[in-house]
Amino acid sequence: MRIVSMAIITGVSLSLAACGSTTANRSVYSERQPVVSKANFVLDLSAGAGGLSKAEQNRLSGWLDALELGYGDRVSIDDPGYTTSPAAKEAVENIVADYGLLVSDQAPVTEGYVPAGLMRVVVTRATASVPGCPDYSHRSHTDFQVRTSENYGCGTNSTLSAMMANPEDLVRGENAEGEDQSRASKAIRAYRDKNVGGQ
Repeated sequence: MRIVSMAIITGVSLSLAACGSTTANRSVYSERQPVVSKANFVLDLSAGAGGLSKAEQNRLSGWLDALELGYGDRVSIDDPGYTTSPAAKEAVENIVADYGLLVSDQAPVTEGYVPAGLMRVVVTRATASVPGCPDYSHRSHTDFQVRTSENYGCGTNSTLSAMMANPEDLVRGENAEGEDQSRASKAIRAYRDKNVGGQ
């Protein structure tokens, strides 16, 4: 009778172990991490010696409005033939400045050839997402091996990805070079050093 009972207990234990064998993460580190991807949007403008015509400037403004240009986007000018006049580049910089952005010095490599007399404006946009979230492919079950579920970290990392104004900050962060850290921490020092309760 004792041997039969032990065999039943062993069989139940093996079946429970088999049910939870799909997840092997036993740490508190999430396997569902944000993935940052980039997309380039291009617009070729006719740039003459006198700069951009009013029609081309309106075309550029309408294109940027359609893209909903904003913080986190990077705007650059692709001019491999160096045929664009300084006036045309200045016109693009002025239009981009209305959106609170600056024109980057380096343009990414884009598909297609830019003919002479044309200037290509490139908008690079980064997006962040957590692939595979949420994952309801497996039902939740009791796990006696302290393994996390397939959805562990999905909520936190998906929310973090949605809140990032500049998704590239998830990759390398912000550059603090040239910033005055003593001024940046002035408000924190004032809060910590304030007189509490008249002491």
